[in-house]
Amino acid sequence: MEKTLVLLKPSCVQRHLIGEVLHRFERRGLRIAGLKMMQLSDEILREHYAHLVDKPFFPSLAASMQASPVVALAIEGVDAVQVVRTMTGVTNGRLAAPGTIRGDYSMSNQQNIVHASDSVENAAIELRRFFLPEEIFDYESGARAFIYGDGEG
Repeated sequence: MEKTLVLLKPSCVQRHLIGEVLHRFERRGLRIAGLKMMQLSDEILREHYAHLVDKPFFPSLAASMQASPVVALAIEGVDAVQVVRTMTGVTNGRLAAPGTIRGDYSMSNQQNIVHASDSVENAAIELRRFFLPEEIFDYESGARAFIYGDGEG
């Protein structure tokens, strides 16, 4: 099974949408393999957004990501990276399709509720950045047979 990282950003936490967003992932059939609330440090933000550190908007991005704790999720499922990316919608909430998390809950490019890994390779890197190995759990879900068909998962 593929795993991916999702961060429920301060815009999600402050707007009391944690449960709603978690519910959407679980309702889809994805499994929560790890979950924790944490305050992001300057160091982890500079590492996570290394490709944006030199951009003029980075200080604003960093401040918004430190406005409150975030909730880090390790989410597992068949094609989890692509499924989660499709569910979250495009980065700018004003352009995100209705029915996506950003399309339903965001009007901003920055305050856009969630971060989701953009590739299997980056998911592995990002999961190691936010979780220790012992914080990601492998357990059997009784619902699995009703989520995937034979041979799918």
